Amino acid sequence: MVVKGNFCNFRHPLGRVLLRGVRSGLGAVILLSGCATHIDHGKSVVRSEAPSYATPRHGAAYNRAYRVKGRTYYPLASAKGYRERGTASWYGEESGNRTAMGTRFNPHGLSAAHRTLPLPTRVRVTNLSNRRSIVLVVNDRGPFVGGRLIDLSHGAAKALRLSGLGRVEVEALD
Repeated sequence: MVVKGNFCNFRHPLGRVLLRGVRSGLGAVILLSGCATHIDHGKSVVRSEAPSYATPRHGAAYNRAYRVKGRTYYPLASAKGYRERGTASWYGEESGNRTAMGTRFNPHGLSAAHRTLPLPTRVRVTNLSNRRSIVLVVNDRGPFVGGRLIDLSHGAAKALRLSGLGRVEVEALD
C-alpha cells in the first residue's frame, strides 16, 4: 500500500495524529523525569528527587493570608528552623485536582499539604511509631480538620507505612 501526502503538515489528519503522539510522549517524559526516588533501607529514609522547586515566592497568591471555614491562616515568611510534632493524615481521592500552587496533585507522589508553611517547602517527615522518614515537598494547603498537622499524599503515607492517622515530626529543610 502506498500512502501519499505530507504527514509533517499538521493540517493533514495523519499529521495531527503524529503531533498528538509527540506531545503525549514529551509530556510523559517530562512528568516521569521528576519521579525518581531513592530509598535507603539502612536508614529508613525515602528521598524524592521530583520536587526540585525554587525557593518560596513570598508575593505569590498561595503564600498570602487565606480564609477557610471562617478561619484566617497566615503562611510563615520563612520555614527556617520549623520543627513540629503532631498528627498526620493522608489524602488521595483528589487525583488530578490542582494544588494551591497550581500543579496537578499526584496521589502516588511524595507531597504534602500544610496550613502555614511557605509553598513550596522541602520537609523531612518522620513517622514516630517506626522512625521511617521521607523528604518531600509541601505544595498544597490543608488539612483543615482540627488536630491535624499535615496531610500526606497517599504515596508519602505508604512510604512512611502510615495507615489512617499517625504521629509524625515535620522538620523544614530549606
